[in-house]
Amino acid sequence: MIKITFPDGTKKEYKKGISSLEIAEEISPKLAKEVYAASVNGEIRDLSRPIDTDANLKLHKWDDEEARHAFWHSSAHLMAEALEAIYPGIKFGIGPAIENGFYYDVDPGDGRAITEADLPAIENKMKEFAAQNQSFIRKDVSKKEAMDLFTSKGDEYKTELISELEDGTISLYTSGNFVDLCRGPHLPSTEPIKAIKLTSVAGAYWRGDEKRRMLTRIYGITYPKQKMLDEYLVFLEEAKRRDHRRIGKELELFTFSPKVGMGLPLWLPKGSDVRQHLIDFLTKILKKRGYKIVTTPHIGNVNLYKVSGHFEKYGASSFQPMSTPQEGEQFMLKPMNCPHHCEIYNATPHSYKELPLRMAEFGTVYRYEQSGELHGLTRVRSFTQDDAHHFCRPDQLREEFKSIIDLILYIFKILNFNDFTAQISLRDPDNKEKYIGTDENWERAEQDIISAAGDKNLKTTVVPGEAAFYGPKLDFMVRDAIGRKWQLGTIQVDYNLPERFDLTYNGSDNQKHRPVMIHRTVFGSMERFVAVLIENTAGKLPLWLAPEKAVILPISDKFNDYALKILEILNNSDICTLIDDRSEKIGKKIRDNELKRIPYLLIVGEKEAENGSVSVRKQGEGDKGSMKIEEFVNFINSEIKKEIEI
Repeated sequence: MIKITFPDGTKKEYKKGISSLEIAEEISPKLAKEVYAASVNGEIRDLSRPIDTDANLKLHKWDDEEARHAFWHSSAHLMAEALEAIYPGIKFGIGPAIENGFYYDVDPGDGRAITEADLPAIENKMKEFAAQNQSFIRKDVSKKEAMDLFTSKGDEYKTELISELEDGTISLYTSGNFVDLCRGPHLPSTEPIKAIKLTSVAGAYWRGDEKRRMLTRIYGITYPKQKMLDEYLVFLEEAKRRDHRRIGKELELFTFSPKVGMGLPLWLPKGSDVRQHLIDFLTKILKKRGYKIVTTPHIGNVNLYKVSGHFEKYGASSFQPMSTPQEGEQFMLKPMNCPHHCEIYNATPHSYKELPLRMAEFGTVYRYEQSGELHGLTRVRSFTQDDAHHFCRPDQLREEFKSIIDLILYIFKILNFNDFTAQISLRDPDNKEKYIGTDENWERAEQDIISAAGDKNLKTTVVPGEAAFYGPKLDFMVRDAIGRKWQLGTIQVDYNLPERFDLTYNGSDNQKHRPVMIHRTVFGSMERFVAVLIENTAGKLPLWLAPEKAVILPISDKFNDYALKILEILNNSDICTLIDDRSEKIGKKIRDNELKRIPYLLIVGEKEAENGSVSVRKQGEGDKGSMKIEEFVNFINSEIKKEIEI
């Protein structure tokens, strides 16, 4: 319990984790409004931050995540109020805040449809209600009261949610004429919501179940200032320009086919080149660091995943088992590589002198993602992890963990991922049934990560509830060129799978001992990593990753033979090159190939043919002068070496 003393002298005890807004509203709605100052120099008061010690409510800038969450969650209610006013009888699913803005899933009913053409009218109604400075009023109710209210409204989505709640835990929020089932917290009133934009309409199955009704999902975003919204809309346009799905199609990197299946990417030749460059690059580094490369099947016996805990804890996110009628065995598409690696470890006895043992695999895994959650390469059902597992003695753990941090930082530096934070993802202390293992193992693992991150002076945030089911993690959250955050590398400490698979090594005392297991990826998945690279560079990949390093542009057909000679020399020098021998003017060839984002354009005509040279243009920079062919080969190799050696 915690004791809170308020400015008006009121004192009360609460459980840890209750939000400041809930406290303020319970004691005095007036106090809640006094605590909140809406938009002063782009700042808002954080009314959702849990209070863990005696403290006053503090002012936080707009970049505070929890503060934005309260602002956008309130905006979702404002949108719902506008929808109910425009579409009487509309029914509501859920309306959460998300990373950028909010959405609400709704059922318009009566054969009505809400399209993007309807969004301006909904925005105008939201602005009308926001200007009325409507209060968000909380009321705790019994389960029966809540059920009676939404039953009378005929809203079966809300009654379904209420049926799963416990009596004594239900609250309603009212703003204007709209009442919603909600835990909160919210703003004290709608007045701070100044700038409103509804961005898109999509379909979403109720509760993500493809067998249930398709609802209409309306996305939006709001800000306390119009200038902030204008900046965000510019950001959206830039994000569209960098969208890896569009660029991937333009550059012929990957595709999807409905005949193959949703969320199952097909890598085209150029995309496969990019992917293979990354694999070769990392494999070379791993071998220098003592990793052993292994290969495992794409499926495994269900019992393997029952031992690991994946079947119990991860089954809903996996493809369902398939049977072999002849033998009666059940198999699953591999959701993770780690159980297979445990069995490789168990294939031979190990001595303490062998450890740490580092096992790496570019292993393809399969997860059942809902169709509505699939998104290009960033959310797929089949992806390849640059996976590795370190088996080490407990006394080696911290140094081994720090060596992996060094590896990730090295790769990030080469790829110019310099803006990142390290997130320490811990177990949810209030929901321990989600995890396997003892409290002792979890406490040890969490302290191992905190200590190692501290030794490396990493800038970290701590997030409870984001751990893997078998152990806590250090997740690397990378911010790209336009400010979006992506989780790429991760390092996880695991005392639990070694116990479940009975992994041992012979110690110096000639007794059996249990190793500690570290799970790690650097790229994360090849699919997501390539998507982030494409969007971070707007498709202008580093020279060493570009599928084609150069394209040869003959000025006219009579120089095609000379161009072919250059092509052979460059390709034989492992500099993948194309030739554009179309009967087009050289200006058009240059423009067309600039759009393909090929790093170097080599123009050849009479002068170049006579002296065995090429006229070099660099993507986005223009003319770089004339070079002999051998000189250009050395130049390209030198540029690649600069990019991948630091």
